[in-house]
This record gives sequence, structure tokens and C-alpha cells, in this order.
Amino acid sequence: MTGRNAMIARTAAVLWLIGVLFLPLSVNAENLYKLKPGADGDLCLTCHEAFKQKMKLRNVHAPIADGQCSECHNPHASNHGDLLYTEPERICLECHDDLLPDNTTSIHEVVAEGRCADCHDPHSSKNRNLLLATGEELCFECHGEIEKAVKEAGVVHEPAEDGCFDCHDPHASEDAPSLLTNSEPDLCLDCHDASDPGFSEGHLGYPVTSASCSICHDPHGSNQSALLKDNVHSPVVKKMCGQCHQGGPSSGTIPHAVGSYEMCRECHRKTVDDALQSANIHWPVLDKDGCLMCHDPHASDQPQLLSEPILDLCGNCHSSVIARQQQSKTKHEPVLEGKCSACHSPHGSDHPYLFKEAKEMEVCAECHEYQRHSTHPIGEEVKDPRNANVTLDCSSCHRAHGTKYEHMFPFATTTFLCIQCHTDMRR
Repeated sequence: MTGRNAMIARTAAVLWLIGVLFLPLSVNAENLYKLKPGADGDLCLTCHEAFKQKMKLRNVHAPIADGQCSECHNPHASNHGDLLYTEPERICLECHDDLLPDNTTSIHEVVAEGRCADCHDPHSSKNRNLLLATGEELCFECHGEIEKAVKEAGVVHEPAEDGCFDCHDPHASEDAPSLLTNSEPDLCLDCHDASDPGFSEGHLGYPVTSASCSICHDPHGSNQSALLKDNVHSPVVKKMCGQCHQGGPSSGTIPHAVGSYEMCRECHRKTVDDALQSANIHWPVLDKDGCLMCHDPHASDQPQLLSEPILDLCGNCHSSVIARQQQSKTKHEPVLEGKCSACHSPHGSDHPYLFKEAKEMEVCAECHEYQRHSTHPIGEEVKDPRNANVTLDCSSCHRAHGTKYEHMFPFATTTFLCIQCHTDMRR
């Protein structure tokens, strides 16, 4: 055999071996791995005896039941854990390629990341669909806030008691957010008859069948009647919709009476006037949507009728601040826990950065006794050696939203921080 032919033969052998060891299965495993007839499952069980018990469970994955372990595992070697023949995030879709619609509006995070085994046992289970636990209990392992809403609420939505899958698809939704099986209000109208006189009376005759029900109602559970969210705007409680909306029920639409902050000012005059008279106004107040940029006008799970948890709400605009805190070695509690208003006024302020106090150190002193913090001189009378126009204060050495260094320092070490001013100590 010539050198060239020998090289070709060796190359072919290597390619064949790679195909056997690592490529996805395209033919019957017995043929691919040259197993003895029927040897696949029985042969594996001679070592993996624990699987004999798993195979007695009520629901067994079809390849296991058929004794075809090599449908998912390579019996020789693999680049992937558990000798899987391909990437874990891809392997299930080799067979279950119909679980996801071609176009999705929302997709379950674990599905998007290929973490099927977070919910399913790939071999067998006592639960249907090879789930690791019963449907809602499995969901509650990640969605603890929903579990609390369902189990502790005074009024529980009946479908939520029965399980999550009456309203949600566990994998993906083609048309709706939040994995809903249908968009609002169509999903809700599957059970709630809009032609029922009681339905119309409860909504004062307004055409709510074109609105999103979850604006006012909590779909899981609430301590309010009619599943209204825990914090309800006073006009809604008093059924005074006309206070904010023009036109009666017969108009067929529900327009706002006045746009921007002017509508809210009718009741919240002091709050709006104080903001408008501030030297620095938080820009959403002046936006065309005004107060509705941050507040829900009907009902909310959050205090002050905020439309989202404050960390998410502020993070919509200040995402870099939130990211910086998440990456910070030393966590600053107000930022970490979304207590932005501990330092900043959310509507307007006469002070820089919408601070609640005139001086930065006064803001910090609400929590930190800086007089005891260090013997280093700080305050109005101490000029910053780096810039004679500013004085030394807390932010001269610390960054309130966090840094990648300890103690929210802007430099890696205390020494490197100090020599920014004490240049005579540099080496």
C-alpha cells in the first residue's frame, strides 16, 4: 500500500470512528454500534441495576421501555455529560421537535436553555409526562411568589387551584406573553361570559371585553373581592370611572379625560405641584404619559400603585445601574433591594441626582454614621486635592451603586485608592 493510500485508509478509519462515537444517531442503535440482537437495554442493566426499579414506575420514557438506551447515550465515549450523544440542550428536540411553534411570543426559560431535565425525568416517573413532581408543585419550585399568591390569598382564582396548565403552556406560546395559551381577554372569556348581566353590571357597563383583565385583576389570587389586585386606586374602589375617563358605557371606548400629569393633579395636587416646582424634575413626570410611566391607574400588586417591582421599574431606564450592582463585590442594600427612593426623590428634587437631601453626606448619614467610619477628614471645608472645585465626601472614595472591587471602591486596592490624592506616597 502506497503512503498516500495508507493515509487515506487511516483518515477513513478515523472519520468512521468519529461518526460512531459522536454523531447523532441516524440508524438503529444495534446496527450503529454492532450490538448483539436485543443486547442494548439488557446489557446496560447488568451494570445499571438501579434502573430496574425505575422501569417499574408508572410512566417510562419510550426509548427506555423499548430497551434502547443508545437512543440518547453513546455506549463508548462522548464529549457530553452522562455519555449523551449530543449537546444536552439539543438532545430532546431530536425527537420532540413539535413542542415549540415556529414563531413564539413567549418561551419558558428552561426550554429556551434546553434544560428539559429541570422539569422532566428523562428515564421514568410516577407523574404524567415524566414530570419530576405534580404540575403546580413543580412550577412552584421556581415561581414561589405565585405559590404565595395562590396559597395565602383570601380569594383564589379557581383555575389556579386546579393547576397552572389551564391558562399556561409549559413550553411556549405562539400568540401570548407569559406562556398564556391565548391572549387576554380571549383567554378569560373562555370561562367568563361577557353576555351575563352580572358581568356587565360589575364593570359598570364599560366595554372591558377589549381590555386586558390583568390590569385590575390578579389571575392567581388576591385579598380583595373579585380578585382585584391588593392595591386598588380609590376611584376604582368607589366605581367612579368617570373621574378619569370620558364617555359613558354606551360610547364603546374608554378614553382618558385628560392626558399627562394634569389628570392626576386633580387629586394629587401637592405631589404634582411639588415635583413641578423642583429644580430637577424626573423626566417621566413631564412625559406625555406622565404618572402612568411608573404607576398603574387601576390596581397593582406593588405599593403606591407602581406598575412593577421598583427594581424592575427603575431598571427599565437605569439598567446600567442595576447591572453594576449585580456585578458589585460589595452590595449596597438600597440598590440591591430596590429601595431607590431611600436616596432619591422619584418625582423631583432641588438637589443633584434627585437626592432627597441637599448634601450627599446627609443622604448617606441616613444609614451610615460616617463620623465613626473613618478618621479621614471629609466635609465642606476639605478640598479634594484632585479638583479644588469640589470637596471630599463619601463618593470621593465609594461608588454608591457598586463596583467590581471591595467596599465599592473605584480601585482594586486601598493603597491604589489613597495614592490618587497622596501622590507623595506613590512608589
